[in-house]
Amino acid sequence: MDATGANLGAMIVTGGGRGIGAATARLAASRGYSVCVNYLSRSDAADGVVAEITNAGGRAISVAGDIAKEVDVVRLFDEAQAKLGAISALVNNAGILERQTRLDDMEAARFERVFATNITGAFLCAREAVRRMSTRHGGKGGGIVNVSSAASRLGSPGEYVDYAASKGAIDSMTIGLAKEVADEGIRVNAVRPGVIYTEIHASGGEPGRVDRVKAAVPMKRGGTPEEVARAILWLLSPESSYSTGTFIEVSGGR
Repeated sequence: MDATGANLGAMIVTGGGRGIGAATARLAASRGYSVCVNYLSRSDAADGVVAEITNAGGRAISVAGDIAKEVDVVRLFDEAQAKLGAISALVNNAGILERQTRLDDMEAARFERVFATNITGAFLCAREAVRRMSTRHGGKGGGIVNVSSAASRLGSPGEYVDYAASKGAIDSMTIGLAKEVADEGIRVNAVRPGVIYTEIHASGGEPGRVDRVKAAVPMKRGGTPEEVARAILWLLSPESSYSTGTFIEVSGGR
């Protein structure tokens, strides 16, 4: 329930078992959402988040699914709606990166993997959310928040320009989709996290990356998943009711 005791409906958080996704799921549940925690392979992590939410009196389920696959995305939304009710919010959080390297050392298969999850997956989830939320399709409206990255502005040279480019695509989708569905009861916004203490850095081959680069952050520290989650929930709240196609930088000034 929110502060007024109202049920805020069902939220899907992709990649909700860990990091920013898990923090968002917990905070959303505490604010009154019923939460669907999507995960790819770590059922233990997703089930742990669900247990935390239910033990605190909230309502949550976990649903496996590879968002890069259309059939999995459709099933994810159908199952969430069947078990939790009408979908009112989507947090497009799932994303991957691969080991740090220069572009001239990357192979095509890497691009296909990164873009399939980070771009195609986000587009598929947004599509299914619009099909269920839009007043054009008989829905009651809702909100979408895409988790982009400060990398979309900075480019991640020498590390993962492919990941940065995939987040640039998410920025463009956020702007275009926001305009496309603005008069159909749906607001579409994004957050751009900077260096945040999550497990994703281990995927790039450097688990301690945040501590290495934090000196370049004006605030001289890394961020927490909870700090990103608070920005996401604000963008989904009535407090941001006249904001769509916008971005919140959660990057310590970087």
